[in-house]
Amino acid sequence: MTADVWLPIPPDEIEGLPEGPTYRFWDGAEDFPADPADCAYYVVPYMKPVEVGLRPVPRMSSVQVVQTLSAGVDNVMPGLKHLPPGVRLCNARGVHEASTAELTLTLILASLRGVPDFVRAQDRGEWRGGFRPALADKSVLIVGYGSIGSAIEDRLVPFEVARVARVARSARTTARGPVRPLTELPSLLPEADVVVLVTPLTETTRHLVNADFLARMKDGALLVNVGRGPVVDAKALLSELETGRITAALDVTDPEPLPPGHPLWRAPGVLVSPHVGGPTSAFLPRAKRLLVDQLNRFVNREPLRNVILTTSTTDLAPDGATDV
Repeated sequence: MTADVWLPIPPDEIEGLPEGPTYRFWDGAEDFPADPADCAYYVVPYMKPVEVGLRPVPRMSSVQVVQTLSAGVDNVMPGLKHLPPGVRLCNARGVHEASTAELTLTLILASLRGVPDFVRAQDRGEWRGGFRPALADKSVLIVGYGSIGSAIEDRLVPFEVARVARVARSARTTARGPVRPLTELPSLLPEADVVVLVTPLTETTRHLVNADFLARMKDGALLVNVGRGPVVDAKALLSELETGRITAALDVTDPEPLPPGHPLWRAPGVLVSPHVGGPTSAFLPRAKRLLVDQLNRFVNREPLRNVILTTSTTDLAPDGATDV
């Protein structure tokens, strides 16, 4: 196969890439490594602004595959209108599960056990004890139950939670129990002590967490967002937080980055982390394995993994619709 493959990781640092394609390294630099019109497989630079990743797309007239290294694909959706029909869009399912699940548990435990208060007290040289909520015996609701949601549940089980409820776009069964459809979310919210958001950003999920959603959460509940910031209506969340009725832990916000002086920084009961669910030491080896597998499939004309959609088709694949 003679084709250009654009990679955001230097190709000489990835063992196992198949022979045939011409590999070009591009991680969002001002200058393109070659003519975008010759690119057949485009791997979008990771953790770059949307406009950077989309800049070469209108010129990619020969592209066959667009591969993200994020679990979500909302950062490339605006560029799909520039692509020819038949281009496959693939996400990074399998890359971020471990890191995002780790951070989710970190945010839950830190929020419940009051770790931010301990850190502030340490800065002041104060010893402040007292009783705090435990994760044990709590009811957890995971909204957006895909591979990351499943990984989160794997890590919740050893903490002796009372139960885990699962919600996705449509109902299905898993080895651990049923996954409820989004339509049942209103009846599940009042029962949850911890609500974890792992949904992608779509027209259906934008501001899914609105005033009505928040009002249905039980007193003292914790909202954790490791999906996408705009899934939560920030104004509605701030209004609820000001009452002190619920708390929140947010790895993603709207806007993002959260600007200095934004009221979320100082809202009561909020823990903010700067979108660090994915970028850890676990990312690079898993990303490389994904790329080697996908590119071997591409060269050998085998079915690709993680195909979310094909251009000129607007429906998301089921797995892509239930994960970030």
